[in-house]
Amino acid sequence: MFPKPASPRLNDPGYWPAGWEKWNLTVLIQIALYICVCAIAISLVPNKLFDPEIRQVTYVIGFLGIWRFSWWFTHAARAVVYGRLVYPKMQAEGRRILDSGWRPKHLHFMMTTYKEHRAITEAVVRGMVVQVREAGIPATIWLGSGDQFDEDIIENQLKLVAADLDITLRIIRQNVGGKRMAIGLVLRAMSRANVPDDDIVVFMDGDFIMESGAVRNCLPLFKMYPDLQAVTTDEEVIAEAPRWMQSMLSMRFAQRRLAMQSHALAGRVLTLTGRMSVFRVKHVKTREFIRLLEADYLDHWLWGGFRFLSGDDKSTLYYMLKHGARLLYVPDARGYTVEVVEGNGVNRMIQNYRRWSGNMLRNGARVIALGPARVPFFIWWCFVDQRIAMWTMLVSPAVAVAAAFLHSPAYLIQYLIFIAISRLMLSAVLWTYARTVDLSYPWVMYINQVVNAAVKVYSIFRLSKQRWFNRGDQKAGVSGDRLISMAREGMSAYQTFVGVTALFLIVILMTGLVDMPGIRLFHFVTQGA
Repeated sequence: MFPKPASPRLNDPGYWPAGWEKWNLTVLIQIALYICVCAIAISLVPNKLFDPEIRQVTYVIGFLGIWRFSWWFTHAARAVVYGRLVYPKMQAEGRRILDSGWRPKHLHFMMTTYKEHRAITEAVVRGMVVQVREAGIPATIWLGSGDQFDEDIIENQLKLVAADLDITLRIIRQNVGGKRMAIGLVLRAMSRANVPDDDIVVFMDGDFIMESGAVRNCLPLFKMYPDLQAVTTDEEVIAEAPRWMQSMLSMRFAQRRLAMQSHALAGRVLTLTGRMSVFRVKHVKTREFIRLLEADYLDHWLWGGFRFLSGDDKSTLYYMLKHGARLLYVPDARGYTVEVVEGNGVNRMIQNYRRWSGNMLRNGARVIALGPARVPFFIWWCFVDQRIAMWTMLVSPAVAVAAAFLHSPAYLIQYLIFIAISRLMLSAVLWTYARTVDLSYPWVMYINQVVNAAVKVYSIFRLSKQRWFNRGDQKAGVSGDRLISMAREGMSAYQTFVGVTALFLIVILMTGLVDMPGIRLFHFVTQGA
């Protein structure tokens, strides 16, 4: 039983307006009304921010806000430098190289799929054919397949749209479940075929529809930079999902564009997305690279040794960082991720957060262990900051709620006004990276930050617990003796409780919301003396 067909929007992913087109009169009126509501709220709500009893709370929230916003705007500034100054020069040089007639000798597509929607698969194949036609060179599609259903669709579609092209389809049917094993089998087949080191291979998912120019814009970079081993590309989402989920995903992809350009300025990135990244073949056919993708694992003091279920993009990134490879982001190489959500959208989004956060946490510790001598300092610090941010993001809402409960509900209202204004400022930057100006971004962004931080805190104590809705709704954990499993679960729950409680207690003590008993006793003794 296969899922229902996807949206007809797959044939026309959508028009990307020029920057000025997004800022139409309707949008400007909506923003003006938003600001007016905030101004009215400020004037009506009693100012409790600097009351003597709780002003220290405001100082703590303000300090954290300045710190986090400074880091965020550092990324924004770096993104502007890369997107407006650095990359346009690369782009111009790349066009000159292509105009001179240079092309790689052969183009490869490494694609994995499993019981995908027919309409999605057909759109994906059409996207690949466009790339081969634009490149004007022979190509091979290496298909890591788990079912004949997908193979038949791809073969038939190629006969329809690529009969005039030199495209070879090689099907590698996996005999072990999971996307990682499918990739490993494909790469082993490429290695046996002795694919030349300087050929280019596109790693892509079976639900990623490439826009015209996606591959062509990546190719000359490998000619320009002999030490470049991989590039990752831009993504936009086609979401068959509730409206709030569409906004959430759109906002996340806008954030991704900003962050990727900031990271690329350091000659590295934080992920080589499995949706679509382009590699020089040299490394991907080595035994170390293949084994890392097939059987990447982590040794944990509590959970023991366990394999990674998803997160192949984190494994490829770790390999490249470990070997000092240059990595870049190509903002004008775009494709469309298709998200078809059936059932409970909230549950699906939470599971996505758990998968994304778990992959980041499992990979982050070992990248940090490489040290700033091996990884550019800015990139290394980004991984460190991910660990810090998941805790600090929970501080502000926690102390705001505590201040409202212990002193005045007006404090919480003023905190929400602060969130409304501050996230509007951040959204104004993100809208320049988004397809449309969406007034839900300020609140979607804040909810995303809090929920993501909470999920990360939960996941960091349960790194072995993994679930992936794709490829048959796979689940993974640690099997073994029931008593040992119960003890591990109990210990993880205890760690979570201690961590969250310690954070909350430290914060409310630092903000002066409550006094330590020892301080009161000291005052009593000294005053009595």
